[in-house]
Parts: sequence; C-alpha cells; structure tokens
Amino acid sequence: MLRFLLLLPVLTSLCLAADDKRSTIKPGVRSPITFAKSPPVSDNAQLQMRMHAAETPPPFGISMESFDIIVPKKYKKGDPHGLFIWISPGNAPTLSPEWEAVLAEKKLIFVGAHNSGNNREVFARMRMAVDANDNLRDLYDIDPARVYVSGFSGGGRVASMLGVTYADMFTGTIAFMGANFYTDVVDADKTEVFQKRYIPHEEIVELAKNEGRYVLVTGGKDFNLKNTSAVYEDGFQKEGFKNVELMNIPGQGHQPPKAEWLKKALDYLDAGRGKN
Repeated sequence: MLRFLLLLPVLTSLCLAADDKRSTIKPGVRSPITFAKSPPVSDNAQLQMRMHAAETPPPFGISMESFDIIVPKKYKKGDPHGLFIWISPGNAPTLSPEWEAVLAEKKLIFVGAHNSGNNREVFARMRMAVDANDNLRDLYDIDPARVYVSGFSGGGRVASMLGVTYADMFTGTIAFMGANFYTDVVDADKTEVFQKRYIPHEEIVELAKNEGRYVLVTGGKDFNLKNTSAVYEDGFQKEGFKNVELMNIPGQGHQPPKAEWLKKALDYLDAGRGKN
C-alpha cells in the first residue's frame, strides 16, 4: 500500500500530462506533436540485437524530434483505433487528402515524423517510428492488433525492415515502391541480385513469419519493380512468411498510388482481425 501511495502522485502527473497533450490536438486536423521520452525497446542494445548490427547507433534524443498527427474526427475514448505510422522519403510527413480520408474511414490514427527522410541515418528513422508507437499508446485507446507501419520509396524500405525486426510491435506493414529483405534476393529473370540489408533476430523473425501481415506495393513503371518483386518472391515467399501480398499496379510509376490502393492494402492487413 505504501508503494502505491508513493507512486500515485507520479501516475497522476502522467495522466495530467497526457490530458494536456491531447487537449492541443483537434480531431480531424493535422496537428504537431512531440514526445518526451524513448522506450527501452528503441535503445542501442535493442536496435543492435534486433538487426545484428555491429555498429553503435549514433546519439539520439526523441525530445528534439517533431511529428504530425491526425486523429479521426469520430475518435472517442473507449473506442480503440488503430495506428498508421508513416515514414516519408522526404523531410515532411505528407499525405494526400484522399489518403487521409481513407485512414479516417478505417479508424486509424496517423503519425509521421519530420526530418525522417532518406538523408537521415536509418537507426534514427526506425527509432522515431518505434517511439511514436509507444508514446501514442499512452495518449489514446489503441487497438494492439492494428498497429501498422508504412512508407514510400526509401521510407518503404525502412518500414519493411521495421515490420520484421519489430514484429512484436507492428502487426502489419505496407511498403510502397521500396522494400528491403534480410537475404540476398534474385529477380525472376535471374539477371540481378539485390543484397540483404539487415539480419533480424531469430525469434522475432519467426513471429513475423507466422503472425505479421505485409503488403508490398509497386507498379508497372516503378523503377523498383524488379527489386520489390524479388523481395516478394525470392524473399518473403521463399522464407515461408504466411501473410504477404504483392500489389503490382498497372501503369503505376514511382509515386504514391491513388487512395483506392491504400484502402486495398489496409483491407489486407485488417483481414482476420475482426475489422471491415
């Protein structure tokens, strides 16, 4: 009882801080948000373990980073929503209004980091996505079965790695026009080899194979078509992942596709989770 009483002021202050942060965010409107702390799951030891990384990640402070968040207008406390964590190839986490409408329809809270583009080193990009995931669970009622990470081009590559190395946190992944894998993969013509980009922890990759859901999106005119197709066929399928979908959009170049393809990808992630 004494320990509980000692903790009570701390818990109360945390609740007040969460209420204060939520009060500055207007549902349905893109709003800025920052976070004060990183969870242990994104520290150096975790990153190195999950990726078998030999190098030490550079210094990182989440309080120095900024994010955008969009909470659907219909969100209410007690009605859990999913999370859609976006990794942009550029410095701003931009989405089209049509994509934002799909996320609202699917009851997904959007969050994306600034300064998380292709010019930023990969450990920081991964940390920002993991930290946003952890911190937002303290602010909103989140459905743990619908925590999705996604990105476009170089951001899609980072998302594809996070979806495997953090399969215990992210239940679904959509990689648009860019994907990496943890083995060398060869294209269908056997003319080009795409080298492995990371080495996931053995136990976590087994979780990813059995429980994760992955959508790889490319297009007939996407310059990453061969790479993405090889990652799907000679990577995910060959390694025995149970739930992976390749979407090859006819005539699509290296640009974010129309919102209907985002909806199709989300439908695939939601399949089997009791959501429509």
